[in-house]
Amino acid sequence: MRILHINSYYAKSVFYKYFYDEQVRTRMAIDVYVPTSVPVGRDLGKYTLIRINHKKADRYIFYLKHMKIYHDIKKVYELDKYSIVHSHSLFTNGYLAMRIKQDFGIPYLVAVRDTDANVFFKRMVWLRKLGIEILNEADKIIFLSVSYRDAVIEKYVPAQFKKAILEKSEVIPNGIEDFWLKNRNVPQKIADSKHLNLLYVGLINKRKNISTTIRAIRILQNQGYEIHFTIVGKVSDEAIFKQFRSEPWVQYISHSSREELIEIYRNNDIFVMPSVTETFGLVYPEAMSQGLPVIYTRGQGFDGQFQDGQVGFSVECYDAKEIAEKIIRIVANYQVLSKNAVINANKFRWSDINQKYRNIYKEIQRY
Repeated sequence: MRILHINSYYAKSVFYKYFYDEQVRTRMAIDVYVPTSVPVGRDLGKYTLIRINHKKADRYIFYLKHMKIYHDIKKVYELDKYSIVHSHSLFTNGYLAMRIKQDFGIPYLVAVRDTDANVFFKRMVWLRKLGIEILNEADKIIFLSVSYRDAVIEKYVPAQFKKAILEKSEVIPNGIEDFWLKNRNVPQKIADSKHLNLLYVGLINKRKNISTTIRAIRILQNQGYEIHFTIVGKVSDEAIFKQFRSEPWVQYISHSSREELIEIYRNNDIFVMPSVTETFGLVYPEAMSQGLPVIYTRGQGFDGQFQDGQVGFSVECYDAKEIAEKIIRIVANYQVLSKNAVINANKFRWSDINQKYRNIYKEIQRY
């Protein structure tokens, strides 16, 4: 069995390398194809072929861009030798997988990302029919959470296709680097329930919704809580950065190594990231591994991984009052939630996730 991965997002999302390395470690035969419009300056593994085969401007004309990529992929690979195509997004990569199946008879599985739901399906109405066709032709469909699966099928899939698409859908989360699981913390306690250390790790931009977290903190401060809020990450939106940089109770750290980050996690009590949209959010299970309960957005990628209240709580992303209330609820049951977080971080071990994919490959492979 040989698998061809098509992943245009790999150049920017390094976590995929842990998945591919695990497949190689378990003696799976893989090739990873990365179509791009710009050079890639990082090592993506010997199994990866990076191809600059279209221009940036081509992204405005979907079929032009993807026909260029499809002609290239046929040129550089002997497609007949593959048993399965694993496409890592619905539209951008899934279209290529569907064309390969139509022309070469190779089955494919397709992952549905945040961009597929919140950009292609939501905004590019003229491409919705194509998205449904890719889903219908797929042999398996991968969602990162139950809530994400249900939302996409409910909002965008016509009634006559819902049952068939649901039946061939699987829910498999992303994994985290083994470093976090090998260095799991013990469950934590809060020394003073009125003195809280909150944490955010990620890009500083509008989508991550730090401004609503700030409003929730002010609500807690008005209720007598003393809050220290640590923000770790690169600034990509200066306007958002200006909203909190002068606050005396905010500590900003622009960058940290994973060894430094693990100490930052351990020095905080609760991880708060009510993103407007989120495919998954690897920082949630990273925080869990260090004993931090988590606040995450209802209906987005992490929601549905666990029952609400098991390792933290879901919230409406713009509801600062609810975020404040859920932080208080975490404090009231902190030791149980911290213990649950540490134990359940194991769900995101790449070796276990890879085995789930191996089972799917065996189920749908051509030969």
